[in-house]
Amino acid sequence: MGLHSGNALLFPQVEDPIGAACEDLKPVLDAALGGLGLTTEQALKLASSALGDLPALCSTASQLRDLGKGRTVTFSPKVFIPLTRMCRDFCGYCTFRQAPDETDQLYMSPEQVLDVARAGQRMGCTEALLTLGERPEQRYPEASQWLSRSGYATTHDYLKRISELILEETSLLPHSNPGTMSRREMEQLRESNPSIGMMLESTSPRLHQMGEPHEFAPSKRPSVRIKTLENAGKLRIPFTTGILIGIGETRTERINSLLAIREMHRRYGHVQEVIVQNFRAKENTAMEDHLDPSTEDLLWTVATSRLILGPGANVQVPPNLSYDNYQICLQAGINDWGGISPVTIDYVNPEAPWPPIIDLQRRTAELGFELRPRLAVYPEFAHTSFGYLSPKVSKKVASMADDEGYVKGGIDGYVNPA
Repeated sequence: MGLHSGNALLFPQVEDPIGAACEDLKPVLDAALGGLGLTTEQALKLASSALGDLPALCSTASQLRDLGKGRTVTFSPKVFIPLTRMCRDFCGYCTFRQAPDETDQLYMSPEQVLDVARAGQRMGCTEALLTLGERPEQRYPEASQWLSRSGYATTHDYLKRISELILEETSLLPHSNPGTMSRREMEQLRESNPSIGMMLESTSPRLHQMGEPHEFAPSKRPSVRIKTLENAGKLRIPFTTGILIGIGETRTERINSLLAIREMHRRYGHVQEVIVQNFRAKENTAMEDHLDPSTEDLLWTVATSRLILGPGANVQVPPNLSYDNYQICLQAGINDWGGISPVTIDYVNPEAPWPPIIDLQRRTAELGFELRPRLAVYPEFAHTSFGYLSPKVSKKVASMADDEGYVKGGIDGYVNPA
């Protein structure tokens, strides 16, 4: 197939993708383009596709993306704020978490958070991504003591206050990723967050067995994560979720995870974005010798995601995790690059720098797409009449968005700064 780095089209588009597919896949691809959505049985057939079917899968997924999203690809200019890296979970691939004796700072202070947010503000950022470990006070007395001294009962209470500060004192919009949440906790965050996020990662219970990556991660249980996703839907909160690939799951398990996300969105209409995040092996983790997913495996998953989720879904791949050839994912049906920061690193993947926005625009344009900055809430959820945002958040979003719901002023200020 000639997959390689570079700026040209990385494999030829298939003029008749359905005709190019194997006989078993032809009715599946035809159904995807027909607009009715794949049945579970049809979706599961994608698991058996061969390497030779990949161009047909990607071409069909790209056609489906064009039907729903046109040739616009988005990104969110952001700052990454790691509010605390303590966590009650131990995942086999994670270097983000730190125990109290591994850090000089249990939580970022409000002043530190606002300093980072204001630095982003000066660079034109619109999103403050708040990422933190899950409920560290349940494992570490040091966390409980810090919270108590600071006037908070839980990490969530502190996150709620930090979100309010960012909304009130900066030009940024907070987007919180605290892991699993109760309905009450999400109700509270909804007052200051236009959107909330939590990666589903996988619905496979097998990944919690002995020796698997989620063995010591109770909050990664599929049932509690699905419950969080469902409660967000009941509360009409624009929600970002996604799957993590390459941690030992099978193709069928990936498809089942995507089907679970699709089912929640069909019920409630609140899933604003689905991320396909590829595993990256890191030193000093249980999975440091585990192989990263291949480019072909990533493309198969991206195309499958689009085929299952349909033309209206926002499908994202983080470009920093495929730095050399990230633009190839445009040929598999994505329409978003996620958050890109000119200020802060990716603390979850510190070895993987974000591409400069001017590079992101260039590579996107070379494949025939227009790059546009978006807010932390997608355009289709941003308008006040839709009822997804609290009054306070809605007012601020309206002041930041253009008539189409994208960031006012467009991309020019990011790639041609004064």
